[in-house]
Amino acid sequence: MTLMPIILYLGVMLLIAYKVNNIKQNSANFTEEYFIGSRKMGGFVLAMTIIASYVGASSFIGGPGVAYKLGLGWVLLACIQVPTAFFTLGIIGKKMAIISRRIKGVTIIDLLRVRYKSDAVVIISSITMLVFFIGSIVAQFVGGARLFESVTGYPYIIGLIIFSSVVIAYTSFGGFRAVAITDAIQGVIMLIATAVLFFVILKKGHGMENIMRTIARNSPQMLTPGSSGNIAKPFIMSFWVLVGIGLLGYPSTAVRCMGFKDSKSLHRAMIIGTSVVGILMLGMHLIGVMGMAIEPDIAVGDKIIPILALKNLNPIVAGIFIGGPLAAIMSTVDSLLIMTSATIVKDLYLYYINKNADTKKVKKLSFFVSLGFGALVFLLALNPPDLLVWINLLAFAGLESTFFCPIIFGLFWRKANSTGAILSMIFGFIVFILLTVTKSSIMGMHNIVPVLAVNIFVFIIGSFFGKKTDENTLKIFFEL
Repeated sequence: MTLMPIILYLGVMLLIAYKVNNIKQNSANFTEEYFIGSRKMGGFVLAMTIIASYVGASSFIGGPGVAYKLGLGWVLLACIQVPTAFFTLGIIGKKMAIISRRIKGVTIIDLLRVRYKSDAVVIISSITMLVFFIGSIVAQFVGGARLFESVTGYPYIIGLIIFSSVVIAYTSFGGFRAVAITDAIQGVIMLIATAVLFFVILKKGHGMENIMRTIARNSPQMLTPGSSGNIAKPFIMSFWVLVGIGLLGYPSTAVRCMGFKDSKSLHRAMIIGTSVVGILMLGMHLIGVMGMAIEPDIAVGDKIIPILALKNLNPIVAGIFIGGPLAAIMSTVDSLLIMTSATIVKDLYLYYINKNADTKKVKKLSFFVSLGFGALVFLLALNPPDLLVWINLLAFAGLESTFFCPIIFGLFWRKANSTGAILSMIFGFIVFILLTVTKSSIMGMHNIVPVLAVNIFVFIIGSFFGKKTDENTLKIFFEL
């Protein structure tokens, strides 16, 4: 019974891809339609697709799993993400939309190519993006497969095959428009799922006061902001940089700013996005903490949400609920897969290998790149790690450490040039990898803080010593 709503849900996603494929095939501009949906997103769809680009397995499975282990301190960290949609759209949304239309750009790499006029910037950013996207998609695939395993009782590998096949298929066939439409549907499902499970667990635990008393009696450290030292205060403060300021340099979010249709859509998305993220983050992570009072002996934190759903909901309702985490995971995977295809086909192949490729060839290549990259990540997901949230945060921070300065300085600083961009990407990547591999922490902060500090420093130094940007480029970016 639980499996039926899931099968129906996956079938609907494939049907949407089939319908959207007809629009894609009839579009006069295939690359603009496939990679950015012909810039026709309204406010609701824009809000949901931005949310979907970073609300995934870590927010619905991994994040509540960590909250189950660490308590309210992790809820506090999660809620730092509430204003991110408002923040992103408000600061870079309008300018990204105007400039992308001027240069007819559909990817972040398009913007960087025109701004810096450097093959090195394009190639470094493309390679870095693909490397960290692998980590992000692996985390999502593992989350989807674990979810399927927990709900149905079938082996992990079966869940991985079914989940990955569906999401790869509808992304490959439907392109950006299918991704955006399914993201909107998935956003609604996420909201419903969060509300249903929250109130069911609240009732099961006889109210929030009783739940907190139970936790205080068994695990009092979970009710403190720092979880008795398990979450350092500098880490809490620096987390804002990772999921707040740093998000301005996150490619998956930034590219969404190219796809909305008008200013009204932008302003509406800022309000809707902030409200939805607030409900999702607070609701799901609180459920993770509340789970300690209901199911106190779960060894693997990532399993707490599926277990709570299966044990406390009617089988059919549980199946519908599982659509929430499944939607979060799928909406993140499809966003990353379409950007991967855009990077390989649009940014590298069409520019460096075959500039004169016809539309038929581009269509075929776009499909097979999405399919092939998805298959690669599927193989990497066969041996899953324990806590998805750490893999996701690693990839998240890696992308920010590479793209933050080139995007932000490129949009808002006239003196920014290719020398500064190249140095910031190289130093950002190296410093981030060194700190991560050596497990170093400066004053207890998240590594994104020292990495971005180095990025900004070398970007400014490089820009002062590098070649000045030509006047035509400055007109494109600064005469709005």
